[in-house]
Amino acid sequence: MECQFVADVFEWRGPAPFHFVRVPDDIAVEIKILAPTLTYGWGVIPAEVSVGATTVTTSVFPKDGGYLVPLKDALRKPEGIALGDTVTVDLRLGH
Repeated sequence: MECQFVADVFEWRGPAPFHFVRVPDDIAVEIKILAPTLTYGWGVIPAEVSVGATTVTTSVFPKDGGYLVPLKDALRKPEGIALGDTVTVDLRLGH
């Protein structure tokens, strides 16, 4: 599955602070349908994420009925992404 969406960058504080975007609800519904065939456990789905010219491998994971996409430093730093920014995300699941 491939999709593109626009979302705001936020910080979720778990054991360490991390930067995320939330997948829009309409796309999350599609992901939920495909999740059983894509997940490697606990609903976590391997993915490639691109913002601008930078692409990283990561995993999308379920949270509060939707899905979160982590924005690794390897993605944020070259693209100059900060908390509160609005970014266009290209998401490819199952990679």
